[in-house]
Amino acid sequence: MIGKTLQNIQIFLGPARVRIFIVWFALTGLASLVLNAVVNQYNWVRPVQSLIVIAFLIGTGIIIGGRLSPGERGRWAGILTPALIAVLIALLIAPQYSAALIGGALGWIVAGLLLTRSRMPMAYKEAVRYLRKNQYEQAVKVMDRVIKEEPGNPNHYRFRAEVLRVWGKLDRAIRDYRKMTELAPESALAFNGLAEVYLQVGKYADALEAARKANQLAPDDWVTYYNLGMIEDRLKQSAAVVEHLQRALALKVKEKRHRALIHFYLARAYSRLGDEAAAREQVKALKGQFAGLEEWETILRSDQADTLRAVLGADVQAAQALAADDIGPTALKEG
Repeated sequence: MIGKTLQNIQIFLGPARVRIFIVWFALTGLASLVLNAVVNQYNWVRPVQSLIVIAFLIGTGIIIGGRLSPGERGRWAGILTPALIAVLIALLIAPQYSAALIGGALGWIVAGLLLTRSRMPMAYKEAVRYLRKNQYEQAVKVMDRVIKEEPGNPNHYRFRAEVLRVWGKLDRAIRDYRKMTELAPESALAFNGLAEVYLQVGKYADALEAARKANQLAPDDWVTYYNLGMIEDRLKQSAAVVEHLQRALALKVKEKRHRALIHFYLARAYSRLGDEAAAREQVKALKGQFAGLEEWETILRSDQADTLRAVLGADVQAAQALAADDIGPTALKEG
């Protein structure tokens, strides 16, 4: 159970942030231990140790906050900032009131979590619990009940489709995404999901059609260009791969793992087009995304990544070999 939790944390943070956290924990812990040796000799040691604790908490918040959505970051900032101020006052200004202030800080955090807790319906939470235990059939049955009660809500079909994808029931996931496109024909999310599942089952023409529709609906979303590029890579439409993946990069792809694969697909596209200089530039860029490749490796080791491994496993392995100079760009032409 602990191992599974640690794996989920590693997947969430990514290898680079995990390493940063370990280094930050070691540095602040070592500094505090060093000061413990002279704690009774100097009056300034206790306040400095308090500042180290605060620095550790702030640094940890930044490391974790960088992986949250803007909305979630705002939520946690609103909860933790007043509590942190109370702790600062307790440690540095009014230590005689530390018990009351720290108690109040903890109370504020608990109240904040209750007041701003997720609005996810209880049935969704039940399905997620089953999903975390790899009990996919039970999770789907929960969503079956939800859909029976509210058949007109497209979000229910999307959630069930995601569970079905993890379970490997891709034909059923396609049906749910199709239903979602009927209920929400202007939803780029619906067409993106449909394109991704078609890609997973190897129906590239259908995947390309759905991806183009998603791109029309959300022309400023890098994900739509990323999906187009992946599908066009399978179809060896290299000029289109270059066009769409360069557009994705121009829209600032935040996730390192996706940037890594974008540079890999661009390297393959340029190699197929015979532009070896451009291909080498993409290999150089790929080498700068080592943390992204590590992140893919961690994700693909997950118990719930079977279908993802089938689609991206070979690409990730080839990208790793390319970044390590085990193969050259010319080896990608027939890939």
